[in-house]
Amino acid sequence: MSNHMSSTELCLVGVGPMAMDYAKVLRALKQPFTAVGRGEKAVQIFEAKTGIIARSGGVQSFLSHLSTPPEQAIVAVGVEQLAPVTAALLEKGVRRILVEKPAGLTPGEIRDLAGLTDDRDAEVYVAYNRRFYGSVLEAKRLIAEDGGPTSFHFEFTEWSHLIEKLTDEVVKREWFLANSTHVIDMAFFLGGKPKEMASFATGSLEWHPAGARYTGAGVASSGALFSYCADWQAPGRWGVEIMTKKRRFIFKPLEKLQMQLIGSVAVSELPLPDQLDQDFKPGLYRQTEAFLKGGALGLLSISEHVSNLAIYQKMNEKR
Repeated sequence: MSNHMSSTELCLVGVGPMAMDYAKVLRALKQPFTAVGRGEKAVQIFEAKTGIIARSGGVQSFLSHLSTPPEQAIVAVGVEQLAPVTAALLEKGVRRILVEKPAGLTPGEIRDLAGLTDDRDAEVYVAYNRRFYGSVLEAKRLIAEDGGPTSFHFEFTEWSHLIEKLTDEVVKREWFLANSTHVIDMAFFLGGKPKEMASFATGSLEWHPAGARYTGAGVASSGALFSYCADWQAPGRWGVEIMTKKRRFIFKPLEKLQMQLIGSVAVSELPLPDQLDQDFKPGLYRQTEAFLKGGALGLLSISEHVSNLAIYQKMNEKR
């Protein structure tokens, strides 16, 4: 009798909080999947909270017992394991993968993963779920209706007083890539990627010596002018503002959409078709649905993510 199990259509790798959010979405989409975790205790917690049976022992052990690889996979593990787990899936022959942002702990890991994706003729997408917020999708439609963005501004101030208490020092040293790129990607998704940009970074934190204060400006591919700032040693919050010839769209918080009309100082909140963002982790349902449907609309490919690394590196370099 063979020790191999039959293949699975979709493998969800990870059993932590993010994986639980994906499991909730997959169940709502009626998508069969197999959840795989490492430690037995974490698997038991996942099963207790989701009611879904998961396999322990890690992805390598799981893959070794399959007769054929899964058709697709969603990787929702810790940041330090994103690249190794995704690489293991690619090497086993999985052809379509959605990996949680930022797909690797360092730019080097991400570039290696992109190279392996090309070698295996596979599709890997990086899950920047804010692209699929109801607020973002509605704003994208209205911005196009107005003739496109004329300018935009964003802020990615991080709450250092909370982050410094986290225990994972390796992840904290890469916090700009691991966390700040969430809002940076959203801003450039709405306003256009930089065509020209001047960037300045200064200061340092014990847990993030690369920088503590950031500012810059440039011209986007859309023709819009943009600027940004962040001061990790001062109060602040994430925010994005997109300007058109008719309106200013304000995301503070990012899940909400406020609007200011030209000739008015009044700011009003737009009602959104965002029931999905209330029932599930914001953006996750639409993002997962887009991945499962086989299209790439709105999804960030690993190759485009690699091209964005040059932008992030320039923003994070001290001048």
